[in-house]
Amino acid sequence: MLTFAQAVTERTRRLNTRLCVGLDPRRGAYRDAAHLKTHTLDVLEACAPYAACIKPQFAFYEALGLEGFGILEEVCAAARMLGLPVLLDAKRGDIGSTAGAYARAWLTGRHAGAALTVNPFLGFETLTPFMDTAQANGGAVFVLVKTSNPGQADLQGSGVSERVAVEVARLNAQEPEGEYGSVGAVVGATHAADLATFRALMPRALLLLPGLGAQGAAATDLQGAFHAGGTGALASASRGVQYADSLSVAASVEAAKGFRDELNGVLA
Repeated sequence: MLTFAQAVTERTRRLNTRLCVGLDPRRGAYRDAAHLKTHTLDVLEACAPYAACIKPQFAFYEALGLEGFGILEEVCAAARMLGLPVLLDAKRGDIGSTAGAYARAWLTGRHAGAALTVNPFLGFETLTPFMDTAQANGGAVFVLVKTSNPGQADLQGSGVSERVAVEVARLNAQEPEGEYGSVGAVVGATHAADLATFRALMPRALLLLPGLGAQGAAATDLQGAFHAGGTGALASASRGVQYADSLSVAASVEAAKGFRDELNGVLA
């Protein structure tokens, strides 16, 4: 069975897409939770041919309470049926047994992703339970290195992001040889000038690039994040796909196709 990194890379090459479709269903856009679920699943199925993976943002499901957990489980199941790797964006991080519990919760089971975003700012040793669980299940973790929001500089500036990147590279170097390791990195697409630097610092890490579309990043900004052949990075668009034109699924498909084509044009 392919690992998350292998599955994403294989899908990138086979379908010629580097797009990660974010599914962030906002309760206020719908009549009720059933409407939210139906629309989210419709967008998922319609956009699947243009996606290398999907990225449910956990907060939007959690905000719905127990019903939201059920919807998330259905979204993950539908993605797996479509052959789409699932990267759950929950940004978990904690110490010791609590980190282990978070890892089991969101890297194993029907409601979980094959990959999970994680926060390293409690110390690098707190990554170990997440890494161990991911590796045992053929999954991956994506470590926050340099996030897309302007306020990231408060804690991620002055070389801190680069220090985290060096640790990501060290962790991947400990794994058996292969194209990409199980430890990826979140580097905002909004940091166009820095992408080539982070690509060089983490040669075996898949890079998740949030910020395409609604946050202002453009496909033309992202070339430095990719290896030759267009692998090694996933450009994420959420609102710009799911709500491209209100709740029009046809508009979501056109947006996903457009992002895919723009990325391919840059990397051609």
